[in-house]
Amino acid sequence: MVFLLIAIPAGYLYISALQSRGPAGEKEEQATDGQLEEGWPSRLQRRIYGMSVPYYATGVAHYEDNSWKSSSLYLQFTTTPAKFDKWLKSVGTNASALKDGEITIDADEAAVVGWKFGSGHHWKGTVHKQGDRPRPELEITANMDDPKHPKVYVVSTTTP
Repeated sequence: MVFLLIAIPAGYLYISALQSRGPAGEKEEQATDGQLEEGWPSRLQRRIYGMSVPYYATGVAHYEDNSWKSSSLYLQFTTTPAKFDKWLKSVGTNASALKDGEITIDADEAAVVGWKFGSGHHWKGTVHKQGDRPRPELEITANMDDPKHPKVYVVSTTTP
């Protein structure tokens, strides 16, 4: 009887330890590495950071970075010009706000997730401030090398 009183809780502890090393451990490791996670951000993240992802976008990946002074969501996707225009309107701006040659995501922010915005590409970008805090600020940069499939990079930052 004493054996069972010791063995059963020990078994639960062992199983719990194995489970905690699974996906949650991968998430923690990913967070410290600054790696983009494939797929859409959660619905809650999209609401907090004031952005969506165009339907049927490809190459969708995101990463959330939190600190005591600000929180940021990094998002990338490839879409069509029409869907990009619609997406810009959905976040409160438009295609005419994009400036040729403008890279709005600075090198330090880009380095967090390994983005490289070098010369020799057709960049367009804008910074969209969504009013007073706590509304996030969106830094939008698009690679327009293939005008039929712009690759969009966004950093949405909110401060308390």
